[in-house]
Amino acid sequence: MNRKLFEYIKNSPTAYHACAESAKMLENNGYTELCEGDEWRLEHGGKYFVRRNGSSLIAFKAPKDKLYGFMIASSHSDSPCLKIKDNATLSDSTYTRLSTEVYGGPIYSTWLDRPLGVAGRVSVKSESGISVKLVDSKAPCVVIPNVAIHMNRQVNTGFNFNASVDLIPLFDTNEPQKSFKKLIAELAGVNEEDMLASDLYVYNCQDGVEFGGFISSPRLDDLQCAYTSLEAFLSADDSASTPVYALFDNEEVGSSTKQGAASTFLYDVMQRVCAVFGDGADAYVRAVANSFMVSCDNAHAVHPNHPEFSDKNHTSKMNGGVVIKYNANQKYTTDGISSALFKLICERAGVPYQLYCNRADMPGGSTLGSIATTKVSLKCVDIGLAQLAMHSSFETAGAKDTEYMVNALREFYSSSIKGNAEELSLLRH
Repeated sequence: MNRKLFEYIKNSPTAYHACAESAKMLENNGYTELCEGDEWRLEHGGKYFVRRNGSSLIAFKAPKDKLYGFMIASSHSDSPCLKIKDNATLSDSTYTRLSTEVYGGPIYSTWLDRPLGVAGRVSVKSESGISVKLVDSKAPCVVIPNVAIHMNRQVNTGFNFNASVDLIPLFDTNEPQKSFKKLIAELAGVNEEDMLASDLYVYNCQDGVEFGGFISSPRLDDLQCAYTSLEAFLSADDSASTPVYALFDNEEVGSSTKQGAASTFLYDVMQRVCAVFGDGADAYVRAVANSFMVSCDNAHAVHPNHPEFSDKNHTSKMNGGVVIKYNANQKYTTDGISSALFKLICERAGVPYQLYCNRADMPGGSTLGSIATTKVSLKCVDIGLAQLAMHSSFETAGAKDTEYMVNALREFYSSSIKGNAEELSLLRH
């Protein structure tokens, strides 16, 4: 299972590639792509997916009979990194460097002294307008060098990295025959003069590894959840509910984009499904009331060297199973009802689960669940897998947990819910 996870991550250096890799897996399993701008001719039992911006994706299996409700697993395609600016080249008499800005909240030091790749998308001229090409160097082509300790004696005693100075990648020693634009054109298979614009990122191209009960890889947050929820979606049994796989972009920067969890993407897709398969004007409202979403985004494992950063009664450990995440201020959506439902799902799947809360005096991050449910008001629980060094360029998690998540979400997708706040049934078809 982890070997397949590593392959998925390797093929997903950016959100655009993660979306394309997910689309490829769906197509290989009989799913047909829809376009938001076209009329949708949906059939009972049909399998479909739709992309937005090339970086977010929603897949669903249409009901074989009448529409009942939705079972949704959501995750995100983006990871903290460095985005390359459009006018990228910074040249002097010695070096060619690339102008970048920080995307999300990476741990700066983990990006230094590491061979890095470049990937993203390029918009190029076509006969009718533009076409978009994905590009990936697949191998190191830049590095961000540290200053030697002899020149920076504070590097081990609280040095503050300046993103506009210390995080600028080195591309070349200013060889006249080599240019960054030429490299990107070659990767895209186009002429330099045909490139109009780009969205390019620096990424860690190191392969994932498994060792001693652990896995280490770039972008475990959140591609581990993106991959496991897709594997579960594709392998689950049919249920009375409509299964939905949702992969959103831009979680790391707040989700407030047209392709983020704060957009209308999920709402739009669910409305269109209800318009075809629903019965009556209130079909959407009834379907949402009988729906359940799991927001899948990795959690903090208790740190071996700093256990004091964790709440003593709510620590999560690697290889301890799926983590259910709680927050009183609703940074996580979990409540007594959604938590109980998901615990029951884990028990039926034979998967261990554990509970996570931040220390009361240490506010944590947020994720996409509480944002998405402002657009579609449904029951939701926030879950993840325990990992170390979240937002590092190379993260660590438990080797057993990938399979735990697949098994739990497979049971989730094979189930449906019915009832109200006082009495809820978790049903198998």
